[in-house]
Amino acid sequence: MRFTSTGGVRTFLTVWLGQLVSIVGSGMTDFALGLYVYQRTQSVTQFALILLCRALPVILISPVAGALVDRWDKRTVMLCSDIVAAFSTLALAVLFISNQLQIWHIYLGVMSVSAAGVFQVPAYLTATTALIPSKHLSRASGMVQVAQACAEIVSPLLAGLLMGAIQVQGVLLADTASFGFSVLTLLVVRFPPTIDPVRDERSAGTLKGQIVEGLTYIRRRPALVTLLAFFAAVYLEGAMIGALIQPLALAFTSPAGLGAILTAGGSGLMLGGIFLSTWGGPVPRINGVLGFLFLFGSGIVLVGLRPSPLLAGIGAFFAHFCMPFVNGCNQAIWQESVPLSLQGRVFAVRQMAARGAQLLALVVVGPLADRAVAPLMNADGLLAGSVGQVIGVGAGRGIALIFVLMGLLAMLTAGIGWLSPRLRCVEAELVRAGVVTCDK
Repeated sequence: MRFTSTGGVRTFLTVWLGQLVSIVGSGMTDFALGLYVYQRTQSVTQFALILLCRALPVILISPVAGALVDRWDKRTVMLCSDIVAAFSTLALAVLFISNQLQIWHIYLGVMSVSAAGVFQVPAYLTATTALIPSKHLSRASGMVQVAQACAEIVSPLLAGLLMGAIQVQGVLLADTASFGFSVLTLLVVRFPPTIDPVRDERSAGTLKGQIVEGLTYIRRRPALVTLLAFFAAVYLEGAMIGALIQPLALAFTSPAGLGAILTAGGSGLMLGGIFLSTWGGPVPRINGVLGFLFLFGSGIVLVGLRPSPLLAGIGAFFAHFCMPFVNGCNQAIWQESVPLSLQGRVFAVRQMAARGAQLLALVVVGPLADRAVAPLMNADGLLAGSVGQVIGVGAGRGIALIFVLMGLLAMLTAGIGWLSPRLRCVEAELVRAGVVTCDK
């Protein structure tokens, strides 16, 4: 079942615009809250707990959320998700204004917004599959990456300006308004149906039966299991990088310099997203995943190589340029391989696996950076006379070492993926298995 008319594309663009504004608002909040927590506590562990709170709801409720998304109207799900996220953000703003905010309030608010996103993401992806022709799914994924890039470019700059003028609570109120805009765009569109009554009847119509069906669909297809496991490793590496970029940059530059580095990364993400949305990506799509993951790793190595805002900005730009191809090509493979009526459940399982890997990274990254690696890179540390001669010693260079290692690991992961016939030929295997759900 596909909805591929011009009207479907217009609907997608309208929803995309609303999500763009909402993502920019949320990016401002992420930047402001992360900076607030780190500057107040000076702890990587405390900062990483914010990312941990984002991951926990995904792990805990994804299977149920995916089954419910497949049962419900996708537009209604997205509307409710935006409303919950808006009220959660507004509550944090009120606590800031009343001078009653505690760090644990931030963690709770982040968890609430994340829980809303657990429902919204599979609903958005499933709706996109229904609205966009199969051959253009990579392009649609590129546009989604462009929206994320806009957030990475604009959000740090706006948040930095607004924090100086209206403080953190003003940023939170602006984010609340951005959710309101997203709600308005959803109110003026309609989504095509994505429910398959025959398949729902086979799963007995029970919530438990539908949850099991989503898990079983992946388990019975070794190619998808391999792809899921591969990206779990990729997300583990990415989570460690994401948790440490702000502490790394603040060790050798100002908050304004941090904003410039993040903006450089966002610029690369935007350019890569535009390129992907114009080109459509390589065929087979797995080549885009593996090739650009290797290049992504080299950019991450560059970020940690020296305590230089310029070098870090160049590395961030290059690494982020590669990300739309890795994520977009992967997303298109899944959208083509899963029936519309099952995509909520299957995409929720993907979310859970990704966040599980990220959770593992976030549990270890704070103690690893603060207690294990940092002492090694002090002026009198064990690695000061060897690795320290290359990447430098002192504050933040332990985190820099983690960046170099994560970049090399990403390159190694891509190489291992290429040497695996099952992963390298994943699309051919899915075709042989008859997994065809989209009109070509």
